[in-house]
Amino acid sequence: MWTIAVASANPAKINAVRQCFSDTFPDKTFQITGYAVPSGVAAQPMCSDETLLGAKNRIEALKQLKQADVYVSIEAGLDGAFTFAWMLIEHQGQRGMARSASLMLPPAALDLIKQGQELGDVMDQLFGTDNIKQAGGAIGLLTHNRLSRSSVYQQALLLALIPMLNPQWF
Repeated sequence: MWTIAVASANPAKINAVRQCFSDTFPDKTFQITGYAVPSGVAAQPMCSDETLLGAKNRIEALKQLKQADVYVSIEAGLDGAFTFAWMLIEHQGQRGMARSASLMLPPAALDLIKQGQELGDVMDQLFGTDNIKQAGGAIGLLTHNRLSRSSVYQQALLLALIPMLNPQWF
């Protein structure tokens, strides 16, 4: 059994990790636990570099907190008019990284974010939802639930697993 520590207590992120690992390694069993750890960056990262730094900081904080076979960090942020997330997976000292698909945000959301609000709160305000960031996210709202935050994260997590799936090349 692999122990997998996720640098988040957000159910959408934990579920994405669970689904990705279950699909990718169907013969393995997992104990997946989420931990709230600091990102060391703004609550709403405003560029790709800041978002990546937050993901790196979270995985380092997680490694100090918990012993695990695999460490996973998912950090969402903005890049211009788009939102996306960085995925980091570390296993036996080897790190894989990937960036999720980018989602264009409505101008009204960007205006509120520039005033200092976080994306999840902005989407709740605009769409009349409650805590959407722990459910389908902005992605779910804007795609009419054809995609969810978790489903988009699963694809990027699989890409971050490439070094683990192909250790001979990394």
